[in-house]
Amino acid sequence: MKLTLLCLFVTLSFAATSQDQTVTDLKKASSREIKKDPNDTVPKIWRKGGIYGINVSQGSLSNWAAGGDDFSLSVNSVLSLFAFYKKDKHSWDNTLDFNLGYVNTTSLGSRKNDDRIDVLSKYGYALTSKLNVAGLLNFRSQFFKGYTYSDDSKTLASNFLAPAYVLLSPGLDWKPVDGLSIFVSPSTVRWTIVKDDSLSAVGAYGVEPGKHSQTEFGAFATINYFKEFNSILSYKGRLDLFSNYKRNPQNVDLNFTNILNVKLSKVLNLTWSVDMIYDDDVRLFGVTGKGARLQMKSIVGVGLQLRF
Repeated sequence: MKLTLLCLFVTLSFAATSQDQTVTDLKKASSREIKKDPNDTVPKIWRKGGIYGINVSQGSLSNWAAGGDDFSLSVNSVLSLFAFYKKDKHSWDNTLDFNLGYVNTTSLGSRKNDDRIDVLSKYGYALTSKLNVAGLLNFRSQFFKGYTYSDDSKTLASNFLAPAYVLLSPGLDWKPVDGLSIFVSPSTVRWTIVKDDSLSAVGAYGVEPGKHSQTEFGAFATINYFKEFNSILSYKGRLDLFSNYKRNPQNVDLNFTNILNVKLSKVLNLTWSVDMIYDDDVRLFGVTGKGARLQMKSIVGVGLQLRF
């Protein structure tokens, strides 16, 4: 009996020791750093992502002695997507920006206050670590009808592809620091498209009356800058400059977009966007209504923002 108990004790002790050793081996295996074989690693040549943000504000008044609109509603949305390719000396940068805004008030009714689609595609071949020879294609327009408003009437001012701008440009692209790109071209073709018959009939946006497009040849430069100052504050800006060799080259067209973003929480952000446009062919201002002016738009909003 004693011999049997001794054998049982030895067997259990051996089993426990073996189990402890197995657990120890499993812990070591699970904590071991796994190193990939360099031959099995595929370089990441595409970077893709984007941001979508929406800001909504609403107000109402009832028997408010100080005055104001009884009801107001404002909705503004921003979609920004990117896809960047990089392999050896070849690079291909693609961005899409789409802004849409709507406002409704008791006194003014409903109207859009923002509408922009902007597609930019740029291919580059590296000459040095910071300088590329490049080709750029840009398309800008809006989706919906826009109006100018007088006291009791509204006049059609824009529509889809009225105007639209298509720009094709070979040049040099300099990237001195991360996030900054400076593209310059002395030979650029830009097409101004006005597909709406009523707008083309009056020669809107510089096209000849009755025609739907105009071709311009000139010099072009674009500066793109993106900076994340910290985990809270970021800035994105783009400045486009175009000089038409055929007519008034000294009157340089300007398109300047700025977005300052402040992260308030994981999905809540404060956004301030400022747009500036000067187009020598857009002559709707001044006493005679036939002068060109610097156009400015500023929108501040707090709302949801998603990154993907």
